[in-house]
Amino acid sequence: MDQKGYRRGSFQSSTSDEDMLEIAGASLDFSMADDDPPLDREMGGFSSYNGGGMNGTSTMMDFLEEPLPGVGTYEDFNTIDWVREKSRDRDRHREITSRSKESTWALIHSVSDAFSGWLLMLLIGLLAGSLAGLIDISAHWMTDLKEGVCLAGFWFNHEHCCWKSNTTFTDRDKCPEWKSWSQLILGHGEGAFAYILNYFMYVVWALLFSLLAVLLVKGFAPYACGSGIPEIKTILSGFIIRGYLGKWTLIIKTITLVLAVSSGLSLGKEGPLVHVACCCGNILCHLFTKYRKNEAKRREVLSAAAAAGVSVAFGAPIGGVLFSLEEVSYYFPLKTLWRSFFAALVAAFTLRSINPFGNSRLVLFYVEFHMPWHLLELVPFILLGIFGGLWGAFFIRSNIAWCRRRKTTKLGKYPVLEVFVVTAITAILAFPNEYTRMSTSELISELFNDCGILDSSKLCEYVNDFNSTKGDDLPDRAAGPGVYTAMWQLALALIMKVFITIFTFGMKVPSGLFIPSMAVGAIAGRLLGVAMEQLAYYHHDWAIFSGWCSQGADCITPGLYAMVGAAACLGGVTRMTVSLVVIMFELTGGLEYIVPLMAAAMTSKWVADAIGREGIYDAHIRLNGYPFLEAKEEFSHKTLAMDVMRPRRNDPPLTVITQDSMTVEDVETIINETTYSGYPVVVSRESQRLVGFVLRRDLIISIENARKKQDGIVSTSIIYFTDHSPPLPPSSPSMLKLRSILDLSPFTVTDQTPMEIVVDIFRKLGLRQCLVTHNGKLLGIITKKDVLKHIAQLANQDPDSILFN
Repeated sequence: MDQKGYRRGSFQSSTSDEDMLEIAGASLDFSMADDDPPLDREMGGFSSYNGGGMNGTSTMMDFLEEPLPGVGTYEDFNTIDWVREKSRDRDRHREITSRSKESTWALIHSVSDAFSGWLLMLLIGLLAGSLAGLIDISAHWMTDLKEGVCLAGFWFNHEHCCWKSNTTFTDRDKCPEWKSWSQLILGHGEGAFAYILNYFMYVVWALLFSLLAVLLVKGFAPYACGSGIPEIKTILSGFIIRGYLGKWTLIIKTITLVLAVSSGLSLGKEGPLVHVACCCGNILCHLFTKYRKNEAKRREVLSAAAAAGVSVAFGAPIGGVLFSLEEVSYYFPLKTLWRSFFAALVAAFTLRSINPFGNSRLVLFYVEFHMPWHLLELVPFILLGIFGGLWGAFFIRSNIAWCRRRKTTKLGKYPVLEVFVVTAITAILAFPNEYTRMSTSELISELFNDCGILDSSKLCEYVNDFNSTKGDDLPDRAAGPGVYTAMWQLALALIMKVFITIFTFGMKVPSGLFIPSMAVGAIAGRLLGVAMEQLAYYHHDWAIFSGWCSQGADCITPGLYAMVGAAACLGGVTRMTVSLVVIMFELTGGLEYIVPLMAAAMTSKWVADAIGREGIYDAHIRLNGYPFLEAKEEFSHKTLAMDVMRPRRNDPPLTVITQDSMTVEDVETIINETTYSGYPVVVSRESQRLVGFVLRRDLIISIENARKKQDGIVSTSIIYFTDHSPPLPPSSPSMLKLRSILDLSPFTVTDQTPMEIVVDIFRKLGLRQCLVTHNGKLLGIITKKDVLKHIAQLANQDPDSILFN
């Protein structure tokens, strides 16, 4: 038998977590070769097939009742069919409910099925919280390792090393147990040579960590690079990237995230923690049949896992749920909201139990402010919002231009060299400035800090007049030399962070964007806050200050300006609003600062949207050509379904299968000669009256199985999709009935349907394709890729960029 167009046994599905998606349900392929409708013959040869009709099982002459291996799974880089997935889950649920009345065992099975979702959330929360604690502790230790080592135990970071020391509070960072590299090697830490040695060791450790990270990513898990949020958004919209949420990706991302953060590169661990949590969710889904075999159900779990990831990244469980809802999820029913809340709660509780920072807080930069803000301060807060919007738009344009250059030039072929060069430049520029030498999380913590009496930081070196001190609140004071030194160092740090982050985000190491963006905003905010504070101190008699800021009062809190600036810049880059404000107030524990945060977040979004509509994650989705149909954008063009459908006027006719007149050989010829994922089934070629839609993969599996297991099936056997077999002469070979793999209810629209409605149907129902009819006759087909290409064309973008390469 000639089967040159497809491979025997290639449809076997794996149950490994590497196969991010072995899915129950069926749909048209959505890879660059397979999503094109049956019209354009530019790609010959074998293409992946997938399947599972509405009924989910194939029956050969009713002789095989159990599901065939491979039916109901998707190939890599395809889109799932949400409608079919939900339909299959409803059927499964109805069956379990009806059986629960038959026996006690069936009732127990029904209860365990209902409870399995909550149990899965518990496991995800525990695993995500534990991994986040491990990452936090390891990154803190390895960051300090660049500067020195603890003699009491090399596994202690600088802070933990000095806990048991008898040094005074002001000298708490100079305890005898902690030795810098120059003290360890030379025996003293003073002088030019000691400084050069410390500088050299800092750069060497940074290069070692980053090179180890990029080599592990390149060698074991290429998907572990980047932040992962653009891909997770795409996966949650129904796309399949096999292995992206697999066990190797989880292991390598966890290890390399620690290395990348410790290397001192301008990146954060918060975005990648969402990817890590989603990997945990995907792997744990394999313990439960309900989620293992249904991709729509699995995506509900991944939405909750994303919430748990943000919960442990920022210590913000409610912010995590809102982030999942606002930023990453495509389908977010009420049930998923409750489960996300539970997963985020368990993850935050687990991280709090581990206590990675030793301060009983979930994050390093938790702060509490005590002074209220004044209405007039909204003006500088809005200015910070404008700065955040401008920085966000500038960063997105610059970073996308650089990433596009990386993709289209030889630069992309040398990821290790790129990481080496960027790390070397970062480390060499960072060491001389204490604000860039410290980890970015510590920098943000320092900038958010409200200066107290015991603070020894340069930012708190004010000229003290203790006669006017009332309780714990220090009045606004004149800035001392330490503050002025800190200001110009912070200004240099701001310039460095603004530019170096552009080249860092998108390299082949795990890299989050939350922390660098917050650092840029926090530096700008602190600079503005200190300027306002000094203005109020020296000019408290000005009209703008006279009503609320008398001499000796504590009016301005520079740390609050840093916090507002951080929110503004993060909002400008990601275009988050509600979730951003909630995350920031959960970080600070201050409800009274919601209005400044809201003002800055909204201003930054408006300013950034005025310059460019896309946030950084949407821009990266478009850059990578992922098939993501944005639900937030309005479709306002007056085109019709007939303008988008294929075949077009000069194309070859639509490839169809007739319901009861084609032989096995005819169908195999169609499969071999075309690369399409499915075929419309019609009554006859003359009438073109639509019967249903059959998937390529189902056809291949069914024919292969029939040839092996059913007697009398040969190349001349008739395939029929009707209830009753067509009348044939007695000498004819056995016929093959394939009605069970036929989707009898494919979505159809007429050729005059406005594209506005078609786009809405694709968005809200998660369709992969819909058939176009005219007066009841089949006319053509529109796939999700056609819709995306059409939208790109109308937006004057390259429609071919939609193909996923």
